[in-house]
Amino acid sequence: MDINATLIGEMLSFAILIGFTVKFIWPNLTKAIEERQLKIADGLNAAERARAELKDADAKVADEIRRARQQAAEIIDKAQQQANQILDKARADAVAEIGRQKAVAQDEIASMAQRAREELRERVGALAVQGASKIVQREIDPAAHKVLLDQLATEI
Repeated sequence: MDINATLIGEMLSFAILIGFTVKFIWPNLTKAIEERQLKIADGLNAAERARAELKDADAKVADEIRRARQQAAEIIDKAQQQANQILDKARADAVAEIGRQKAVAQDEIASMAQRAREELRERVGALAVQGASKIVQREIDPAAHKVLLDQLATEI
């Protein structure tokens, strides 16, 4: 194996190519690789921050949901209390109205009973006057007494 001019030329070309690559291309490549590594590291850090923020956001959402449920329960309780108060007031009003209606009805019944008593007294008085007049007539007219007895006998 002889070292000839072709091999020396190839070695010289290769050395120039290595020198050119080291001087002009290699720094750009390493710079691009380092930038890419920084971008990847930044992306990983951003992902970690996003995970942490997501956990915080999940905790805040869970807290907000818990508070919203608590507020909803309080609102429902207040509404139920108001409904009960309204029902109690309506019942009390109904009982009071029933009492008033009952009092009016009792007054009306008492008034009707009073009128019935008065009418009954008038009729009893009229009957008493009729009976007394018949007794007086009988005393005065003995013949009428006989007729009255005959009438009573036929009626019985």
